[in-house]
Amino acid sequence: MRRLARLARLDLPEEAQTALAGQLNTFFGLVEQMNAVDTDGLEPLAHPADAMGEAVTLRLRPDVASEPATEAVRAANQRSAPAVERGLYLVPKVIE
Repeated sequence: MRRLARLARLDLPEEAQTALAGQLNTFFGLVEQMNAVDTDGLEPLAHPADAMGEAVTLRLRPDVASEPATEAVRAANQRSAPAVERGLYLVPKVIE
């Protein structure tokens, strides 16, 4: 458990590691039970309603502009942003 916590960059006290190890073992036990089920010959489902022979219809709204894209509208929307440069939102780097 210590190695897993180190890989995840978690600083867990010993008692938390013990509790987490028990929870992970329970989870992996459930995964083993699911893997033991014979699924040969079964088609994968894209949606649970497929199993009942029902067609799934997605109710999506039309993709249309709902307001004009003017400089004033953009400036008003970006007023609450923490960082903006040349009309673009600046966000922290998350991938190195």
